[in-house]
Amino acid sequence: MDKKKFTDACSKIINQERRQAGIGTLGEKTLHAVLKSYFEPCEENQEIRIGGYVADISGESGIIEIQTREFNKLRNKLAAFLEFSQVTVVYPIPYLKWLVWIDNETGGATKKRKSPKTGKPYEIFYELYKIKQMLTNPNLKFCIVLLEVEEYRNLDGWSDDKKKGSSRYDRIPVNIIDEIYIHNIKDYVKLIPPGLPAEFTVKDFKAASKLSRYTAGLALNVLNYVGVVERIGKHGNALIYKITKDTHL
Repeated sequence: MDKKKFTDACSKIINQERRQAGIGTLGEKTLHAVLKSYFEPCEENQEIRIGGYVADISGESGIIEIQTREFNKLRNKLAAFLEFSQVTVVYPIPYLKWLVWIDNETGGATKKRKSPKTGKPYEIFYELYKIKQMLTNPNLKFCIVLLEVEEYRNLDGWSDDKKKGSSRYDRIPVNIIDEIYIHNIKDYVKLIPPGLPAEFTVKDFKAASKLSRYTAGLALNVLNYVGVVERIGKHGNALIYKITKDTHL
């Protein structure tokens, strides 16, 4: 993690290019553009056509794809790239988020307020499940980037205050908190939350990770698939897991 390099990327994308056109007005969202500049400042290595696809970045360390959601849309591109290159998928997670609401009628914006929610690296499991069959490919790697962001949302929701069901306008990264790399299968141990008992269920994983029960189930499905945890039995209808013998937290 390089905070200066990240600050430089923010300055380049936000202060120069996007303030001229207006935040959120360009086709590429600000968060994606900043991360692309952070991981590869040289624009000659950005947006590189490879076969029938365009890679966000292609350089000495291989291909880098920045994906904020919907990993399922990466399947065909990954299948093509992984045949001949190392591919790192960068997944940003807002660890700390400030909310700003935009009134579409007046164009005004509220003062930013801190969201009570804290982002967690375990959130990536919801996306990893969508490409589960690719996770054991030795060329596929991930980088989870925890960020502080300002999120701009439109007051266009269905509730009385127009916040519930609202649409997101843009996300502006302001600080980088951490980077978590998954270089190989054994690195998935980094995505096992502390505090689990020796033998645990989805309910236990949910409590330790603060994920929803549904996503906790997906997480254990993925971890079992890559071999970091194993199913050892059942208690009633609940599957029981343990961390595999050669995995070290």
